[in-house]
Amino acid sequence: MGFAERNRERDAAGSTDDLKWWQTVTAYQIYPRSFQDSNGDGIGDIPGIISRLDHIADLGVGMIWLSPVYRSPMRDNGYDISDYRDIAPEYGTLDDMDRLIAAADKRGIRIVMDLVVNHTSDRHIWFEEARRAASDPRRDCYVWRDPAPDGGPPNDLQSYFGGPAWTLCPKTGQYYLHLFAPEQPDLNWQNPELRADIYDMMRWWVDRGIGGFRMDVIDLIGKDVDQGLIAEGPHLWRYLDEMHRNVVAGTDLVTIGESWHASLGSGPRYVWPTGPLSMIFQFSHIVAGWGNQTDKWASGKFCPVSFKRALYDWQSLFSRSGWNANFLGNHDLPRMVSAYGDGSAAAAKALAVLLLTLRGTPFIFQGDEIGMRNAGFRAASEYRDIETLNMLGAARDPASGLAAAGRMSRDNARSPLRWTASGGFSEVRPWIGYGTGTESVEVQSDDENSVLAAYRDLIRLRSRHEALLSGHFIPLAEDHQTILAYRRVSNSEDLKIVVNLSDETMPVPIDAALSGNILFNTHPVGSLEFMDAYQAVIVTDG
Repeated sequence: MGFAERNRERDAAGSTDDLKWWQTVTAYQIYPRSFQDSNGDGIGDIPGIISRLDHIADLGVGMIWLSPVYRSPMRDNGYDISDYRDIAPEYGTLDDMDRLIAAADKRGIRIVMDLVVNHTSDRHIWFEEARRAASDPRRDCYVWRDPAPDGGPPNDLQSYFGGPAWTLCPKTGQYYLHLFAPEQPDLNWQNPELRADIYDMMRWWVDRGIGGFRMDVIDLIGKDVDQGLIAEGPHLWRYLDEMHRNVVAGTDLVTIGESWHASLGSGPRYVWPTGPLSMIFQFSHIVAGWGNQTDKWASGKFCPVSFKRALYDWQSLFSRSGWNANFLGNHDLPRMVSAYGDGSAAAAKALAVLLLTLRGTPFIFQGDEIGMRNAGFRAASEYRDIETLNMLGAARDPASGLAAAGRMSRDNARSPLRWTASGGFSEVRPWIGYGTGTESVEVQSDDENSVLAAYRDLIRLRSRHEALLSGHFIPLAEDHQTILAYRRVSNSEDLKIVVNLSDETMPVPIDAALSGNILFNTHPVGSLEFMDAYQAVIVTDG
């Protein structure tokens, strides 16, 4: 059944009302390098993704967010793009990409490309031309500044990956800006010709049949470095509006912005129907859960109180208008079952209930559907991530550095997806280790009590209940430290969801008391006056 047919079926069932397609689907993020290797080089690729599409379709997914597959030197695993209109050879070809788009469409799935336009690779033709001479026509595609009086960087702006955000180009005597690695020079969005080139590239991909874009660190494109205004800078909203007019207006494309700096105040400026984007990935709940909200490497034990408060605030912000992109994990974060639970199957199921019953579009990161845990790497040599390696290199105490990496490294989420008990990702040694977990798709596929079965049931439940698709969010038990409870209310339904994010049994708060028909329960049905450790329940109004 193709995407259009599936959409018509939903409409006929009367489950969508006025919702757009991207509000009714469940999304799934693929990190191509770690998903499935098809040619025995230890690196995941596009043909490998095609070979595993039935797994995603069987989950009930309707949207795939595909992390970058563009041509790249892979300094930052594809987030350093050298050609936006070509595919990295280790991932395949443009023909493979076209086959993926078509094969996904036949299964009712739209492909969403990762749009990385805050920066390029330093090997992109634009930058190679720009650094040849200060007079080159492409010079203004990037951000250049003269040295400080002492010959050093223009200012003390720091890279998110550590160290100065400026690197000297000896040939021209100026510094160029890179908010990430030196190999990732920032684009100058104040250049109208550059913006036109980007919009033309986006339309080129739309013409190939994609369903939209996830926009990497899009909150940084409006920066004004001379004023020190970086995130959500003074030009951001004008650029996003212009992008919408030039690429998105009049289409059904989904646009998902990534903003680590979005706030309750700025959120509505991004998001439909008042803003230019469909939804945003905002990280208030992620950062709040760290405990130490200024330094992820210094974070300690998960802070459920702050996590819950941030989650509820954003759910309430878009309770009746606007839309959330709901996620608990992705390629930049530790595995959610390790970050917010004890790594158990029970915790994985409880978090799945939370993810799939909040108001907004849920995003599953590959492997979360089988409860994959943090990689469990114990040596610096096992890590591949540039950010992690920079941190380990700068750590005064190697043991503390390794402990921090074990909790928070991006590589925790990048270990290969386990298809079988023995691995199943590749016939050779993968580009990064599998990690210490043993969860696999094969083992869980026929187990009705598995994490995978819970995800399948919950996705199906969400697609069939108006309250879970379009219902308002009403918080409950707001003062409870570890129980998250809320109602999802539509014209025809009133559902109550209670999740115990604790490894202890807890009494159900009075205003979250459970009665009525049980739609889903992660534990055997018993007394609903107490919640077992990591138990989650969905009931209809009694």
